[in-house]
Amino acid sequence: MARTMGILGRKLGMTRIFGDDGAIVPVTVIQAGPCPVIAVRKTDTDGYEALQLGFDEIPERKLNKPSKGHQSKAGRGCYRVLREIRLDAPSELAPGQDVTVDIFAVGDQVKVTGTSIGKGFQGVMKRWNFSGLNKTHGAEKVHRSGGSIGHNTEPGKVMKNKKMAGHMGARRVTVINLDIVDVRPEDNLILVRGQIPGAANSVVMIRKQK
Repeated sequence: MARTMGILGRKLGMTRIFGDDGAIVPVTVIQAGPCPVIAVRKTDTDGYEALQLGFDEIPERKLNKPSKGHQSKAGRGCYRVLREIRLDAPSELAPGQDVTVDIFAVGDQVKVTGTSIGKGFQGVMKRWNFSGLNKTHGAEKVHRSGGSIGHNTEPGKVMKNKKMAGHMGARRVTVINLDIVDVRPEDNLILVRGQIPGAANSVVMIRKQK
């Protein structure tokens, strides 16, 4: 499925603003770009249309030779994060040009991709919202357990994808249908209604949504 233009940013945190009618609107503040175009992917050479964007500038000495050689072609310095944004059609941008928050407007719907906050090893009640077992009538030390995980003698094994205790969070998550409440180009800020994945200061990808 084709994708539309987007930008990289850093989640600063959440706050609230007041609408024209005085209503409180919870928003997430994202410092987005400006992101230089590091490379342009084309159908005739790469098989798809995309822009590779850079974010979070770092000193040249912190990159290895292959990364340094790749990023030097754009002539815009070195960046810690590189991500590709798929496009519907060939881009008019060239390596070295900037993508800024001006591509968004108030009222646009976007989808935001980030890495969710890691929760470590968690039980089934926190991880999968299980209700737990009996808390009375002689039940002992089973109150937060997940119950039986087997199938008797047939098939005689624990099925794949069985919901059990384990590592929770720290995975790639995309939240869709988020409204842009405000765009502040002078500060490179985007205010999105509601919450987005990731901890404060984590890198996120904001893409336009059809």
